[in-house]
Amino acid sequence: MRSTAIRQQLELFEPEDLPLSIMAQPKPFRTQLLKWVGNKQKQADSIIKFFPKQFDTYFEPFLGSGGVLGVLAPEKAVASDIFEPLVQIWQMLHSDKEELKRQYAERYALIVQLGKKAAYAKVLTSYNQEPNGADLLFLCRACYGGVVRFRKNDGFMSTPVGVHDPVSPDSFGIRTDIWHNRTRGTRFLHLDFAAAMNQAKCGDLIYCDPPYSDSQTILYGAQAFSLPRLFDTITSCKARGVYVVLSIDGTKYSGRKLCDIAIPEGLFEREEFVSVGRSMLKRFQMDGKTLEDHEVRDRLLLTF
Repeated sequence: MRSTAIRQQLELFEPEDLPLSIMAQPKPFRTQLLKWVGNKQKQADSIIKFFPKQFDTYFEPFLGSGGVLGVLAPEKAVASDIFEPLVQIWQMLHSDKEELKRQYAERYALIVQLGKKAAYAKVLTSYNQEPNGADLLFLCRACYGGVVRFRKNDGFMSTPVGVHDPVSPDSFGIRTDIWHNRTRGTRFLHLDFAAAMNQAKCGDLIYCDPPYSDSQTILYGAQAFSLPRLFDTITSCKARGVYVVLSIDGTKYSGRKLCDIAIPEGLFEREEFVSVGRSMLKRFQMDGKTLEDHEVRDRLLLTF
């Protein structure tokens, strides 16, 4: 029988990694291009229902795996991230989707040659020597739960390989075609969040899903992220007539803890809570222990 730790790892890949032919189409849209901790794709419908009924350009300045972007599939969007290898994946999706498929297939083929653990270690070493989107694509699909984390002392990615089998090149190719079509109207940019948000004009909509200060300090870019700076940028956007929706720390320990965040008075007009379920990052940190006491709700703050 599978150990508890293995079963809990595999839970992270259901139902998204079921064969695409048996998944419900087209809604709810759950087909992921990337595996990424904190991905909001399962909660996207609950988040989108709070968006204004009409808006112009959609902005997502903390792109990650683009969960909300993919479900929303806006006609016109600007999606960006400060993490350059990640942005390289998204830009390749648009500039040459067949090359993106080839990059994944090339690294996946190492599993047959070397075995999964050795293949993962080889690609991880390559990435840490020279960070790039092609290696990161395979690593985020093969690592434990999409927990893309980096060591503070040298910046090396340190996530171990997952117990699951990464999706096949054929399956990834289908995902690539789907995501290429759903993001056809999106420009993907390598930008700091403030530089991206400063492009938004009156009537545009920004959805922010930054690293969470209470739970995601080990993840990429989290150590350098400044929440007060984000609040200042949102203040400027609101003054220009831009709609802003912010996902931020809400409750954890099944509602027994309300995460203490200093929120500027008067900046947001509404507060909502969205159920996230059990923390994937906590699963990684607890290494197989029970998670009944780790139900999480995100706080959704709106400037309108």
